[in-house]
Amino acid sequence: MDLLDQLPPRRRAVLVLRYCCDMSIEQTARALGCSAGTVKSQSARALATLRDRLGPAGF
Repeated sequence: MDLLDQLPPRRRAVLVLRYCCDMSIEQTARALGCSAGTVKSQSARALATLRDRLGPAGF
């Protein structure tokens, strides 16, 4: 299973919109119906989870 698929749906959506669709924080917030702060916090948590699951070797 892909690491991105293992994330909770909201965190996965934030990462996909921000980094795959190249949306700004504000655009992502509007698309998801949440605040910019929520987008920032969900991005940070999702990226931290991915870093933890990749381990020290990274890719």
